[in-house]
Amino acid sequence: MKQEIIISGFGGQGVLSMGKILAYAALMEGKEVTWMPAYGPEQRGGTANVTVIVSDNPISSPILSKYDTAILLNQPSLNKFEDKVKPGGTLIYDSFGILDKPTRTDINIWHTTAMETAADMKMMKCFNMFILGGVLKLHPIAQLESVMMALRKTLPERHHHLLPMNEQAIIKGMDIIQCDNKLI
Repeated sequence: MKQEIIISGFGGQGVLSMGKILAYAALMEGKEVTWMPAYGPEQRGGTANVTVIVSDNPISSPILSKYDTAILLNQPSLNKFEDKVKPGGTLIYDSFGILDKPTRTDINIWHTTAMETAADMKMMKCFNMFILGGVLKLHPIAQLESVMMALRKTLPERHHHLLPMNEQAIIKGMDIIQCDNKLI
């Protein structure tokens, strides 16, 4: 198994954290992992993306030009990375942040209502965990237990009271992801 992933959105959406948690969870399960963040000068509001590679075998390079899966949380990210998904790959987007929907017909396209659901459930701090739940449903790279252990390790202790809410968001995220088109 090898999964090459790009996660991209605005700073403050939890893009880098989502990638870090996914990478850490896979690492705890004994998988080979790379995590390579990139972000603009603004920490909040600027663009941010992270490349995560999870594999059963050693990874030769963390630098990619094409991805198996793209998780795109805003229009600039979709514009930049839609064409970089490998044919037959997966594109996941949040319907709140995308105005012009993906158009490719040679990839699997899924959308989530993570932003709306997070707002409805008054769980905006967990927005990225709703997204991560959808990702894990489609690509079970790591088990929920490992993700929760990764959250416990990466979240500052002062935020550990949010762990149950994050778990609830991941589980709900698995329910709200919907297929736009799926290749046979």
